[in-house]
Amino acid sequence: MPPDPATEPSPVPGVSRNVFILGLVSLWTDASSEMIYPLVPLFLTQVLGAPVAIVGLIEGLAEATASTLKGVSGWLSDRIGRRRPLVVAGYGVAAVAKPLLALASGWPLVLAARVLDRFGKGVRNSPRDALIGDSSPEGLRGRAFGFHRATDQIGAVIGPLLALPLLALFHQNLRVLFVAAFVPAALGVAILTAVRETGRGPSGSALPRFRLGGTPPAFRRFLVVMLLFTLGNSSDMFLILRAQQLGIGTGAVVLLFAVYNAVYAAASYPAGVISDRIGRKRVMMAGLAVFALVYAGFGLARGPAWVWVLFAIYGLYQGLTDGTSRALVVDLVSPELRATALGVYAMMTGLAALPASVIAGLLWDKVGPAAPFLYGAVMAFLACAGFLLVRPPRG
Repeated sequence: MPPDPATEPSPVPGVSRNVFILGLVSLWTDASSEMIYPLVPLFLTQVLGAPVAIVGLIEGLAEATASTLKGVSGWLSDRIGRRRPLVVAGYGVAAVAKPLLALASGWPLVLAARVLDRFGKGVRNSPRDALIGDSSPEGLRGRAFGFHRATDQIGAVIGPLLALPLLALFHQNLRVLFVAAFVPAALGVAILTAVRETGRGPSGSALPRFRLGGTPPAFRRFLVVMLLFTLGNSSDMFLILRAQQLGIGTGAVVLLFAVYNAVYAAASYPAGVISDRIGRKRVMMAGLAVFALVYAGFGLARGPAWVWVLFAIYGLYQGLTDGTSRALVVDLVSPELRATALGVYAMMTGLAALPASVIAGLLWDKVGPAAPFLYGAVMAFLACAGFLLVRPPRG
C-alpha cells in the first residue's frame, strides 16, 4: 500500500512530501513570473505607449479571468475527485504564455498574453491548494500553507535577481527577457511529475451540492469582509507606477520587488505557524492593518526613500495574509468541498479586483497618483474592523 501523502515526510519537519514538492514547483514558476511582472507596466507605458488606465484594465481583466476559473476548477476538482491533472495543465498553460509578450506590438496582445497566463493560474490554484490541504494534518495546516507561500516568494526573490543581469546582457531588451522567462517556468512543470494524487476526493455521485447559503456563517462573513477589502486592493502594478513617479528607476523597480518578496517569503512560514497557535482571525486582522498603513504611506509619500520602506512592509502584509486566508477557508468547510470553497473565495475576491483596478486607474488619472492608495487604505481599515464579525472555530 503506497504511503499517505498527508503523512509522507519531507526534508522540512511538519511538511509533507507533496507540499514540499509543490513548494519547489511554485518557486520556479514564480521566479519566471517575477522576472517579467515588474517590467510589464513599464513595457506597456514606455515601449508601447499605453495609458495608465489601460494598465489597470489589462490587470483587472487578467485577474478576473484567473478568479473565475479558480471557482470552476475548484468545483471540477471536487467533482472528479482528482487534483493533479488540473494542477499540471494550469502550470503548463501559464509557462507557454510568458514568451507571447515578446511578440506584442500593441497592448491588445499584452492583454491576450496576460489573460492566458492568468487562465493557467486559475486552472491550477484551487486544486493545488486543496491538494495542500489534503496532504496536511489539521494541526499543521497553517504551517503547510505558510511553507508553500514562503517557497513561492523565494522564487519571487530569485526572479528579479535573475532579471537584472539578463537585462544588462540583453541590452535592456525586454522582449528577449520575456522569452528567457520560459525556462524556469518549464522547469517547474517538470518537477510536478513527482507530486502524488491524494485519492481523498469523492466521486461525482458522492459530491454534495455546494450552496453558499448552506455553508457555515463564519465562511460567508469571511467572504463579505474580503470582498470589501479587495475593492480597495488594486493591482500591484499601481505600486510600480507610483514608485516610478516618486523617482525610482527601472532597474531599482526590479530590486524593490526583490525586497518585497524577500520579506513576504520570510514572514509566510512563521505566520502560518502562529496561525496554528493563536488562530487565523488574529493574524488576518494584523495583516489588513499593515496593508492600511502601507497604502496610506504610498499615498502620502513624497520621495523615493519611503518607497523602499513601504515595499518591505507591504511584503509583511502578504506574508501574514496569503497562506493564512487559504488555511482559514479549508478550516471553515467540509473536506469534500475544499477545492470548491477555495475556488469560490478566489473567484469572488478576484472578480472584485477588476473594479478595484479600474477604480484605481480612474482615481489616478482624474484625481491624482495619491488617490487610489488613500482609497485602498480606508477600505482595508473597514475590512479589518469587519473581521470582528467573523468567528471561526479556532478564533
